[in-house]
Amino acid sequence: MSKAGIIGGLFGVIMLGVILFLSLGFDQYTCEVCIEFNGRNQCRKASGVDKETAMQTAHDNACAYLVASKTDGFLCGQTQPARISCQ
Repeated sequence: MSKAGIIGGLFGVIMLGVILFLSLGFDQYTCEVCIEFNGRNQCRKASGVDKETAMQTAHDNACAYLVASKTDGFLCGQTQPARISCQ
């Protein structure tokens, strides 16, 4: 086996290990955020390394379902959630 093949294989194994470690090891918080915007409601769950990250991601995901323009996206992003629950 060539030297390049060994190095490439080793690099692939290391990258796989890093991906598995990052995807399995850090999701400590899960939050569900419900947004009411323009007469519509949407609830979304998200996970993150801390509570704030999980809440912000869930908020952004809920807004993504409710808006049709960049202006609405900005306004929805500033909307206080109707309900938040975190674990």
